[in-house]
Amino acid sequence: MKILVSNDDGVNAQGLHCLSEVLRSLGDVVVVAPDRNRSGASNSLTLENPIRVETLEEGKRYSVKGTPTDCVHFAVNKLLDPWPDIVVSGINHGANLGDDVIYSGTVAAATEGRHMGLPAVAVSLVGETHFASAAHYACLLVSRLRTHPLPSDQILNVNVPDLPLEQIKGIKVTRLGNRHRGEKMLVMQDPRGKPVYWIGPPGEKQDAGEGTDFHAIEQGFVSITPLQVDMTAYASVAELASWIGEFK
Repeated sequence: MKILVSNDDGVNAQGLHCLSEVLRSLGDVVVVAPDRNRSGASNSLTLENPIRVETLEEGKRYSVKGTPTDCVHFAVNKLLDPWPDIVVSGINHGANLGDDVIYSGTVAAATEGRHMGLPAVAVSLVGETHFASAAHYACLLVSRLRTHPLPSDQILNVNVPDLPLEQIKGIKVTRLGNRHRGEKMLVMQDPRGKPVYWIGPPGEKQDAGEGTDFHAIEQGFVSITPLQVDMTAYASVAELASWIGEFK
């Protein structure tokens, strides 16, 4: 296999290094990742500035001055010929559960892979210690996807408890939970007395019952959630069309 690995924590992140090393047991791994932490970049593309790329290790590792989406777009469209067989994003330093997937650069890198027609997996560790546990499950999934491919409009969002491998209870296929809205913004002052603002912490879990990704993690299981790229709310199409028709 040729495996493209990216992330949003940056090309020097511990999780990225651990993931790429383990995946080398399955084939040829090429790392194309942001030059710095781009957490929260979501699916943003760099459109008004050139994208600069530094080769750190020819044919194996590249640093991109851009977003996670830029990295995958560049790798597939320009760098790699032939194209990779799969895109694996991670291992993220921290969870991507519930509403997090909307903002996550880790999930966005996988989504861009799917937009390019490639199977894709996003992997996150719910913590910052046991990256080897997350890498183990990533390797299992990538291996299995060779014989059990995803539908063409889906990616897998994987979250792994921050536990030693032997303490993880297993795997659960889950749906996304959700949180309350984020906390208030934090206001501080710069050295000149002018206000500066920080985005507040994520809100507390609101929908975290059985069957959700939150619940699986709390119980010590790996959470795997299939995400679809098509965000159309099909259940609302007919009703919306009926009242839009009244605008004639």
